[in-house]
Amino acid sequence: MTKKIILYVVLMLATTGTKAQQNEAQPFRAYLYNNEYNVYLRINLYDQDITIPGQELYGQLPGFLGKLHNSFCWVITSCRVKDDTEAELQLINDFGSEDLTATLTITNDSTYVLRQINGSSLKVPNKGKWQKLPKALELKKKK
Repeated sequence: MTKKIILYVVLMLATTGTKAQQNEAQPFRAYLYNNEYNVYLRINLYDQDITIPGQELYGQLPGFLGKLHNSFCWVITSCRVKDDTEAELQLINDFGSEDLTATLTITNDSTYVLRQINGSSLKVPNKGKWQKLPKALELKKKK
């Protein structure tokens, strides 16, 4: 019995280490957040297998920009990873009425910048009104 427990623990530790290494090798598979605006970016630009909670109708996507305590989101409809530090994103709001092009750039191992290039402005609901997000939004990677 003890051997089985030890084997299980060793396998769990090995799997955890492999996942951590895989995430480091794929920097555009992450959960990013900005506390100032209460927004987050959930992405997997490689496998494009993100499902938006409560909005499964969209199917699997590269990711989305969400607002804490709100179901509103900006959906990433397509993406292109340029290199290990930059990706280009196409986003639409969840109503489908606005769209934009943005880049996501890694500035260091835990900081990313979402920069709006052209199209509509990123807006999210905040206390019953629309709040514009800055053209360059800094996001931190959740570890």
